[in-house]
Amino acid sequence: MSKDHQVRAKKHLGQHFLTDESIAEKIADSLSYKGYDHVLEIGPGMGVLTKYLLKRDITTHVIEIDRDSVAYLKNNYLNLADRIIEKDFLKYNLKDVFKEQPFAIIGNFPYNISSQILFKTLEMRDQIPEFSGMFQKEVALRICSKEGSKVYGILSVLTQAFYDATYLFTVPPTVFNPPPKVDSGVLLLIRKENYTLPCDEKLFFRVVKTGFQQRRKTLRNSLKSFDLSDNLKSNPIFDQRPEQLSVAKFITLTQLIENDN
Repeated sequence: MSKDHQVRAKKHLGQHFLTDESIAEKIADSLSYKGYDHVLEIGPGMGVLTKYLLKRDITTHVIEIDRDSVAYLKNNYLNLADRIIEKDFLKYNLKDVFKEQPFAIIGNFPYNISSQILFKTLEMRDQIPEFSGMFQKEVALRICSKEGSKVYGILSVLTQAFYDATYLFTVPPTVFNPPPKVDSGVLLLIRKENYTLPCDEKLFFRVVKTGFQQRRKTLRNSLKSFDLSDNLKSNPIFDQRPEQLSVAKFITLTQLIENDN
């Protein structure tokens, strides 16, 4: 592939290449670059964001599944060549590259796998102190929303249990090639100082996911599968619907279920 050859976006990979340099720079500027020496960009495409990461005093790695994009990056970013991981982010074991070292994640994420990218980040939270990325706007807003909001849900609670989530800015379809049908939104996640939950974490995930599967019902009804004692079910917390509970309340709920005899 020649240096000036452009990569064609592939629909099956959910590619929408960002064409606005100022937005790319703004995304790169959203990370603090403190407390870690490595950053991983997911789905760099033709490197519009990558070039701004390479200007930073940090070791940039990229992971890209598209062969054409990999060839383009190797031709155009020679100093990056040995840090291009030609793999599927969702299936790749990142410890092969980073071992136990901390690293940040950044990227203009394909909409079709953005939530899965977030869940993998949560699994690896011990190593990921910061995360900045572009999602479909409604997904980004959902991740950052608080209890009481109509869009507050599983993604909101599980992310905010471990990270402080901030919605940064909206990006219009016109700055992509090809333009998506919806607005995009960039968010920033900064891991909490104390991100260990004072309850059984697997149970916490299960309680949150089960509660929101029937979000219109009270928790007394939506958590029936937990086979809770009548005594516990009389607790007023079970009169509420999942969207009314803050992260802290979900932790309390998990502790109550944990201690239910």
